[in-house]
Amino acid sequence: MAETLKTIISRRSVRNFKSDMVPKDIIEKIVQAGTYAPTGRGKQSPIIIAVTNRELRDRLSKMNARILGKGEDFDPFYNAPVCLIVLANKEMPTYLYDGTLVMGNLMLAAEDLGVGSCWIHRAKEEFMTDEGREILKSLGIEGDYEGIGHCVLGYPDGEVSPPAPRKDDYVYFAE
Repeated sequence: MAETLKTIISRRSVRNFKSDMVPKDIIEKIVQAGTYAPTGRGKQSPIIIAVTNRELRDRLSKMNARILGKGEDFDPFYNAPVCLIVLANKEMPTYLYDGTLVMGNLMLAAEDLGVGSCWIHRAKEEFMTDEGREILKSLGIEGDYEGIGHCVLGYPDGEVSPPAPRKDDYVYFAE
């Protein structure tokens, strides 16, 4: 089987991470893969914020927990030390699809490089808040961006779950 297909089939969401930081060169490779995701008309509407600063990572986690309706002691990022935030410019009609493809590339690249990942939702809600907009402004990010997702990264702490069986009616051929 081709290596790309092996990576696609073996990738799983990790929900328990070690606190060990992913090396910067590995993060850069994962982020680079995200920048090569297809985008509508090649306009590259998404942006990626690579968060390795523990203070900002914890702030985002607390914001996410509040939106989820959990206490601030709950970590929806599962202790992952890295959070790649994908946002996309809403001026492009394909922004949601573009950002989703970036998220897919990030998770597949992480798997290929031996790093665990998980898509964490609620980025849209986080960056609609005054606090979220303040974070973007502090990073020098301007524009009409919508949060697509957080791709948390780290090394799995324990065994990763095996894949669920694929449903029988997943694919229909119209020959």
